[in-house]
Amino acid sequence: MTSQHRSGRLTTHVLDTTNGRPAVRLRIVLSRLDAQGATVVIGTQTNLDGRCDAPLLSGDTMVPGRYELVFHAGAYLQREHGTLPEPPFLDEIPIRFGIADADAHYHVPLLISPYGYSTYRGS
Repeated sequence: MTSQHRSGRLTTHVLDTTNGRPAVRLRIVLSRLDAQGATVVIGTQTNLDGRCDAPLLSGDTMVPGRYELVFHAGAYLQREHGTLPEPPFLDEIPIRFGIADADAHYHVPLLISPYGYSTYRGS
């Protein structure tokens, strides 16, 4: 199958579980991992719905491999939750995962609060 026919994509969204709403304007960086280290693929931020305006990977960029999403939660949490300790308990949240099937939808959501987070493979 040629890369033009890849139908998979990588998406994410971020929910603030303390406020019960989407995390708006939270910076996200996606990197591809290999033996030489990490290569940044895209940097973006969440929109008003806590999602990115476009898939992080799709089409030719949807390549099997190991990846890391870094959610820059510290600035968002400080902005939304007021004064937090310095340094904050959570700042950059890295999530490493693998993509095995370039035709599948990989969704990696993040649920955050100032003192905890969780993730899973969504749909």
